[in-house]
Amino acid sequence: MTFDLQRILESKRAWRRSMARRPVAEKLALLDTMRDRLLAIRGAAARRDATVLREPPPEFRVKPREG
Repeated sequence: MTFDLQRILESKRAWRRSMARRPVAEKLALLDTMRDRLLAIRGAAARRDATVLREPPPEFRVKPREG
């Protein structure tokens, strides 16, 4: 895999231009799709976290400064 910053930046600019030309309704539909994906990812992460055993962090006691 090669890292070509100029090609990456131009690709981003082209994507932004294409998004700017799209109708508002299409942009809103894309937002709905992204929201649905986010909710699916969060749900999967919550189910995965429910099966993980977690220990409480250790308590650190700090002596107050003298002086």
